[in-house]
Amino acid sequence: MNRGEVQFAPESTALELRKGVEQPLPRAETTPWWLWLIVLLVCGYGGYWLAQHTTPQKVMTAPAATKPSTRSVAVAVATVRQGDLPIYLSGLGSVTPLNTVTVRSRVDGQLLNVRVQEGQQVRKGDVLAEVDARPYQAQLQQAQGQLARDQALLQQARLDLKRYQLLWKQNSIAKQTVDQQGALVSQYEGTVKIDQGLIDAAMVNVTYCQITAPIAGRVGLRLIDPGNIIRAGDSTGILMITQLQPMTVVFTLAEDNLPLVSPKLYAGHSLLVDAYDRANRKKIATGRLLTVDNQIDPTTGTVRLKAQFANDDNALFPNQFVNARLLVETKHTVILVPDAALQRSQQQTFVYVVKPDHTVTVRPVTVGATEGSDTIVESGLVAGDMVVVSGVDKLREGSVVAVQQSDAHERQENE
Repeated sequence: MNRGEVQFAPESTALELRKGVEQPLPRAETTPWWLWLIVLLVCGYGGYWLAQHTTPQKVMTAPAATKPSTRSVAVAVATVRQGDLPIYLSGLGSVTPLNTVTVRSRVDGQLLNVRVQEGQQVRKGDVLAEVDARPYQAQLQQAQGQLARDQALLQQARLDLKRYQLLWKQNSIAKQTVDQQGALVSQYEGTVKIDQGLIDAAMVNVTYCQITAPIAGRVGLRLIDPGNIIRAGDSTGILMITQLQPMTVVFTLAEDNLPLVSPKLYAGHSLLVDAYDRANRKKIATGRLLTVDNQIDPTTGTVRLKAQFANDDNALFPNQFVNARLLVETKHTVILVPDAALQRSQQQTFVYVVKPDHTVTVRPVTVGATEGSDTIVESGLVAGDMVVVSGVDKLREGSVVAVQQSDAHERQENE
């Protein structure tokens, strides 16, 4: 082919090329619309059939999952009662005897014997021990002899004075002689008084040789044995006597409780005090409040009180630790509920009350003072209501309960 000449394709070939350009690309086969309609009808019928055959089972099982259980909850209940509630103030205290005396000798000498046994009860004035009295008896005799001699001299001086006074009236002697004799009589009178004082001192020393009990009480352990030389200045002493009847207890209360105690005490009311053991379970004795201290301890914010107990059975022992409970007042004819029945939330205090149909209802209450296991209910309950005291953790409003035990009778018996 020469350059510059245009070569044309055959006519048939051009026609085929034109058709290839103009002819659209093959389309994917489409699903007929009536086929989709059939599928929808079949699916709808199938869903309807499944609904008819499976819905009853769901209806039967759904309530079982959503309906509250009707099983009863085992609980213990108590009966709300009406009665009196004593109000106590509690404090820690120790037993303090009214009198404790260390028996010492008031004279120097040898301790001959001790007449009492350790732990023995003695009365005031009983002889406890004896000191060798012979030195003091000798001093007593010496003083008595000196007194007799000086009394004789005094008597002779008085007779001479009478004679001198008679002679002076007769102008037989000088006035100076009479005055000198009068002074001698006065001198002898003073000497006789000194002698009498020495006798009294010697008699006292002889008396002190018998050591007697200054108070009634119980003798402690002997501190010195017979045969030893004792002196009046010894600090150890021979033995100790502690008064056990009556006995006192000194205990403390918070200063905030003082306004509850002082007005009643100063008004003459007799306030009872119970002494309990260290575990605060067993009551040891019952006494009465004697007095309140005159100042508050600023370091602890407490005030000391003293109560007296008869202690006839010697249940209280000196320095014994006790829990003191002071009865300040008694609330009469109030509604009482066990403290275990009270449930508390952030909004209120409530109880579960058992109704006659054995279901429970939530009852809000207003509580007052608490003493022991009982609490005063000011509103919300009446005497005779049954309240749940055990098993409340499984309860809701309207729960069915089965009362398995009741502590009402047991609590009343304990009271």
